[in-house]
Amino acid sequence: MNAIAKSMQAIKKTEPAPGLTWCPETEVPSYGPRDVLVRVTHAGICGTDRHIFEWDDWSASRVAMGITTGHEFVGKVVATGAAVTRASVGDRVSAEGHIGCGICQPCRTGNGHICERVDILGIDCNGCFAEWVSVPEDNIWPVHADIPDKIAAVFDPLGNAVHTVMAAGVSGKSVLITGVGIIGLMAVTVAKAAGAARILVTDVDSKRLELAQRLGADDAFDGRADWVNDARKATHNQGPDVLLEMSGHPAAIKSGFRSLRNGGTAALLGLPANDVSFNLADEIIFKGAKVLGINGRLMFETWYQMENFLLSGRLELDEIVTHQIPMNNYQEGFRLMQSGEGIKIVLEMPQE
Repeated sequence: MNAIAKSMQAIKKTEPAPGLTWCPETEVPSYGPRDVLVRVTHAGICGTDRHIFEWDDWSASRVAMGITTGHEFVGKVVATGAAVTRASVGDRVSAEGHIGCGICQPCRTGNGHICERVDILGIDCNGCFAEWVSVPEDNIWPVHADIPDKIAAVFDPLGNAVHTVMAAGVSGKSVLITGVGIIGLMAVTVAKAAGAARILVTDVDSKRLELAQRLGADDAFDGRADWVNDARKATHNQGPDVLLEMSGHPAAIKSGFRSLRNGGTAALLGLPANDVSFNLADEIIFKGAKVLGINGRLMFETWYQMENFLLSGRLELDEIVTHQIPMNNYQEGFRLMQSGEGIKIVLEMPQE
């Protein structure tokens, strides 16, 4: 077993204000009999991490002071609890960041991703913006040798995209993606790999729209314009078969439902900051629309699907993961996200 230091470098939330704190003398996490201790090699900065960094209302109501942040990572197992049977020292692994209670109704019926008492890595318990992280064995995912570190480090958002696309059933259908941020862009390449017949995207960022088209989108609309009729014209005047709502923006949500064809399916992943009102009767009830709320990833159906897509070579992610930077330069990583210069940022952890 590798020697484990008494302290480590970590990025923590230490004050109820914008920013995160570099803590070079953080206690190494303990691990129980069914836990796995992982030495992190790469960690992705998530939109949730940005919320915590900027300290918005959601973060202030949810995140405790002193927590080590981060929940997207890849690394190597350095120690295992006495009752661990499937993970071994030296394994290269990632992990599902939703830690279910295991005893509530959703957990006991195969829906642990919507556990009633879920703990989320880097929010409710110490996360992976650190040299070591402790994770329950049940959450560990072995990473195939053919999948590079920078991709394995962002399984979490990629899994969100895969879950959304696969839940909606896009094969042979026209698909509208509203919002091409990180997960929306991932959804473009996943929808293409899953056999979508035509992919339409909308956003207010022209560079993101151009990238979406390089990834496989057939039509791109400026979200600041009234694009609903254009979306209908591009789909035989019927409207898209599937809406994948990734933005959480009220205008995009309303326009997405307006454009959706009768009998279409809407899968909603984007999180609105406030309540959203629209014509429920016309846009859902009279249309006979199917509406799916998407949260996290199916454990672990989505992970198998994600691995299969990656090993098939049909996903294009290199232009989405734009930067790999040292962990101690994390401030620059958040700046790149805020400015729009970067899309997905991966932190590289110090190694022995």
